[in-house]
Amino acid sequence: MAETVATTAAEQLAVEREYVARLYERLDELRAEKTEELAAVRRSRSSGNHQNRSERDAFASHYEDRLAQLNAVDHRLVFGRLDTDEDERRYVGRIGLATEDHQRLMVDWRAREAAAFYQATAQHPMGVRRRRHLILEGREVTALEDDVLDPQMLDDEGVLHGEGALLAALNQKRTGRMSDIVATIQAEQDRIIRAPLPGVRVVQGGPGTGKTAVALHRAAYLLYEHRERLRKAGVLIIGPSSSFLWYIERVLPALGETGVVMSSLAELFPGVSAVPERDPEAARLKAGLEMAEVVARAVKDRQKVPGADQVLRVDTHRVTLTRKAVKRARDKARATGKPHNEARNTFVKILLRELTEQLGEHLNSTSGNVMDRSYLAEDIRQSRDVRVALNLAWLPLTPQQLVDQLLSKRHYLESAAPHLRPAEVEALLRPAGAPFTVADVPLLDEAAELLGDLDAAGVRVRAEAEREQRRSAENAERALQNMHQSLEDVGVDGVVSAQDLTAFNTVTPHRMTAAEAATADRTWAYGHVVVDEAQELTPMQWRVLMRRCPMKSFTVVGDIAQAGSTVAARSWAESLGPFVGDRFALEELTVNYRTPAAIARAAAGVARAAGLEVSSPRAVREGEPPVLTRVGEDGLVEGVLEQVRAELEVVEGGLVAVIAAEDRLPELGAALARALPGTVGAGVRRLDRQVVVLSAWDAKGLEFDAVVLAEPAALVHEAGGGVGNLYVAMTRPTQRLRVVAAGELPAGLQQD
Repeated sequence: MAETVATTAAEQLAVEREYVARLYERLDELRAEKTEELAAVRRSRSSGNHQNRSERDAFASHYEDRLAQLNAVDHRLVFGRLDTDEDERRYVGRIGLATEDHQRLMVDWRAREAAAFYQATAQHPMGVRRRRHLILEGREVTALEDDVLDPQMLDDEGVLHGEGALLAALNQKRTGRMSDIVATIQAEQDRIIRAPLPGVRVVQGGPGTGKTAVALHRAAYLLYEHRERLRKAGVLIIGPSSSFLWYIERVLPALGETGVVMSSLAELFPGVSAVPERDPEAARLKAGLEMAEVVARAVKDRQKVPGADQVLRVDTHRVTLTRKAVKRARDKARATGKPHNEARNTFVKILLRELTEQLGEHLNSTSGNVMDRSYLAEDIRQSRDVRVALNLAWLPLTPQQLVDQLLSKRHYLESAAPHLRPAEVEALLRPAGAPFTVADVPLLDEAAELLGDLDAAGVRVRAEAEREQRRSAENAERALQNMHQSLEDVGVDGVVSAQDLTAFNTVTPHRMTAAEAATADRTWAYGHVVVDEAQELTPMQWRVLMRRCPMKSFTVVGDIAQAGSTVAARSWAESLGPFVGDRFALEELTVNYRTPAAIARAAAGVARAAGLEVSSPRAVREGEPPVLTRVGEDGLVEGVLEQVRAELEVVEGGLVAVIAAEDRLPELGAALARALPGTVGAGVRRLDRQVVVLSAWDAKGLEFDAVVLAEPAALVHEAGGGVGNLYVAMTRPTQRLRVVAAGELPAGLQQD
């Protein structure tokens, strides 16, 4: 009997290998085809009219996008097969594939026909008799595993059993990059992934429940299901840090999507890479929605009425700029409802016209002649005194200038924020030119909304482009004149014009994708926004994101209990209420796939001891309890090193993270690098090393085979007494947790 089963398994493995080889053969054919089509387009000349060049660029972009997709899905191209009641075999993979004559070879995992692969159960088989998992190494099938949904097949010798595709995936060693879960999506996850596009959908889940994976797979699904709607508007994914985005950046390409915009809040404002906000009090003050009013008052404060009438020189003449005239012009400019920099045009035009009329009337009265003096308008405009006076009254500003001056000049801040106490003003003030912080980004965005475009630079760019075009045309004309005799000799004189030659030599600008255009444009309105680690967002940060998606189509994922910031909301209703009221759907993930139950219980005990309400998702593995090691006051570094060495003997090539308070990272990192040369990296961008040293904040959303947690009390202290960072650190391992403590232990973390 055993021999028969083994023979059957070998035969079926051979069948699947043959079919998978056919799929990869078709993938390679498509790659070669698109490569040749792209090369042909690139070989085509750029001459012709604008429409021809535009069509060529569109074709090139299409082939580039398709090639990027085909190149990204090579790893585990196919992972499943459905056997239906109609005796149909339906293979499920990363993308859809068909033969040249349009016979379907494989179904995209996001297609409706593939939903049963994730949702079918024995109670609700959805027309499926068997679900087969294909385990691949490279391009070869190495193992098969069947889920039988039809009771009549239970005794079939052709049914193959294994350890379970999900458990196999969970027990794999970490690689330093997040992997997709497309082959092992569970039913509760798939329901959220395939939920309708409109509205705000909140996905609450404890550590290890796959919140980030669900969010990324949902983004890929929505782009597939609503391609036309989202292709041009795009999807924005917001993560807590640039390091987190680096960790997840390969997931979406592996799912067949390459055009998504990914950004941290620190990089959301174009041209600014913000640094962390180190002062908790400054972070608290900048978090509240009242800061929108502060910025609005700061803008109005830059629209000034002088303290007295001003006498201005225009050549040899004098004109008077009265306070009354300035106030009237300011009121009319504000009444336009335009942003500051755009409304300034109205302000300037009114005062220039009034000063011109004043000077004309003066000249007419002194000369005794009434004559056309339209030339005076340009004299007024060119007067240095006039330009200085108008700029002092209503200066064009960039958001960076406004926020920098607001936070560095006491009189500006006190005027714009009269509600602040002196100590709060001191907390916000900083030196001029200081780097912008993450907490400043919403202020910059608010300022940009109120200031509008600063057009002067754009005018210079356009003027320079026009001058360059004129110079190119003149050069082409001279070149044709010099070549006149030669052209006449070969009989083509007059065929080539200066315009043709200029156009031929003009470099066509890079055609930006929707993702590239959106990244560069602060006002871009996205079709959907995914927010990860959303429990950390402040009201002002939510205000920025709501502005990015006017249709309020959001997928929000996080865990309120993991909030490490002192200004974080205590519930999703508190967080989202000011923007969408109660119009959001709350989903909860209930299964912990990453963190072993023994470690999850210990982390939950710490959170509950601090008064936090934490969810308790059901863990799929029991695992080993945390190991707590007490050391002397001077023994922390050596204790951590000892635990790392012990873990390296067990982890067998997996990743080990040392998580500590930020002020302890340099010492720990240096000591570990000396003791374990070539093995240790500092920061999440060094996850290519087996041992990585990082803060609890940088560890958010990441996972490691093992974690060595250094001085848990220090993580509580750096968070202002909150245990959110400690809770996050304790729930990062997939296998083991080791805690090294020299000081007092936080409540709930006691040695058994």
